[in-house]
Amino acid sequence: MAAVAEQMGIVEILPESIASSPYSSPDMAPVPLAERRWGTKDMAVLWISMSACIPTYTLASSMIDQGMNWSQAVLTILLGNIIVLIPMILNAHAGTKYGISFPIYCRSSFGIVGANVPAVLRALVACGWFGIQTWIGGAAIFSILAIMIPSVINSAAITGLGISGSQLGCFLFFWLLNMIVIFRGVDSIRLLLNIKAPLLILLGILFLGWAYFAADGFGPMLAKPSEFIEGGPQAGKFWSVFFPALTANVGFWATLSLNIPDFSRYATSQRAQALGQALGLPTTMAFFSFIGVAITSATVVIFGKTIWDPVEVLSRFQNPYILVFAMLSLCIATLATNIAANVVSPANDFAHLWPSKISFRTGGLITGFIGILIQPWRLVADPSGYIYTWLIAYSALLGAIGGILIADYYLIRRTNLNLAELYQPSGQYWYGTGWNWRAMLALVLGILPCIPGFLGTIMPTMTIDPFWMQLYHYAWFISFAIAAAIYSGLMWSFRKLFANGNP
Repeated sequence: MAAVAEQMGIVEILPESIASSPYSSPDMAPVPLAERRWGTKDMAVLWISMSACIPTYTLASSMIDQGMNWSQAVLTILLGNIIVLIPMILNAHAGTKYGISFPIYCRSSFGIVGANVPAVLRALVACGWFGIQTWIGGAAIFSILAIMIPSVINSAAITGLGISGSQLGCFLFFWLLNMIVIFRGVDSIRLLLNIKAPLLILLGILFLGWAYFAADGFGPMLAKPSEFIEGGPQAGKFWSVFFPALTANVGFWATLSLNIPDFSRYATSQRAQALGQALGLPTTMAFFSFIGVAITSATVVIFGKTIWDPVEVLSRFQNPYILVFAMLSLCIATLATNIAANVVSPANDFAHLWPSKISFRTGGLITGFIGILIQPWRLVADPSGYIYTWLIAYSALLGAIGGILIADYYLIRRTNLNLAELYQPSGQYWYGTGWNWRAMLALVLGILPCIPGFLGTIMPTMTIDPFWMQLYHYAWFISFAIAAAIYSGLMWSFRKLFANGNP
């Protein structure tokens, strides 16, 4: 009989009671109560650290390019993050209550073996983000080298890759730094986050002050009216731009809204995880995106053209000491964000595929290699493709998974799980074969309505009915609602059986 204890809504199980399970390992086991030390401040710092990054800085760019003014873009970002905060807090509940990671949480709805499907799908998206952030960090290192060794700029391009040998070398060097931190473990990640949060906020404020005084104000972009006002070039078309942009902003952290148990499993209480996330996520996203808009607006006056890339802006500083300090700060900041947001989860997800053979560190290495293979510099080359292809496409995928998880945990099981049985090839989470076909069906049907719009986006020559293209703009919301409804309907008759899952 497994030794399970519950104290003030927090459940603990003795590790030795599940140690013999082929579906358990030290990395997959629930976090003991003694190791759950993350309070409200830690959860807030987690989100401040992850949100204050270069992709957030540039996030408003596509919306402004599409015709929004700066306030519409920043408010869209704020609203999108308030929306995604809801599933974030809801999914975090299971991590805090039971001390379990995301792939273990998936076992409840998808089955002990079937949980590998949402885990790997989420991991592959994280690999894409890992590659993007690693490319950005490598670009900062390249800029530092360009000051110290100007000849690196003239490095020959590599055939088929579209980047130079020097750029590739900087990218791989920053990749190696990520791998070193992962091999040092979770404690080093937490230390990085606590250094990074105040560092990048301070750098952002100093950067903002420089832009204001150098441009004698914030420049023309903050005074530029929306193109959607009456008489504007896109009068009456605001909503056709707003909803895809909102969906993309929800998609920006849709990955973390699923795997947040990977972090909330270390939280001291439900209040700590919920309040910390609410304080850290939407506020930092809105503030840091505003910094990006304001500084970019000032570049029009200072440099005579619009420059969204902060690395390019910093590279124009003449003082080498300021430049090196700023670039090193960006490297540390990008390193911390990348590991916390894009390596912790896929490392756990890949480890879940074969718990006895794949460790958290090995999973991190797998993530790293996939991040190289996707050639991330191609993903960020086109802002429009970044929003409409990358962010919206995977939001459909992750929305469906989120709908199933929340429906299962709240509607079917009423937040009650049998912690011991999550690790055993028998009982309610085995579903006879290790797979819950109801969850798989709900996942497919949730994603299905978004596929025509996705195909129409990546293949413009394909004729797709406008209805499906419009539906695609709401991809996360559509897939979430459909998957949740179908899963709830298929599992409804089991809800009384599962009402008292633990202990």
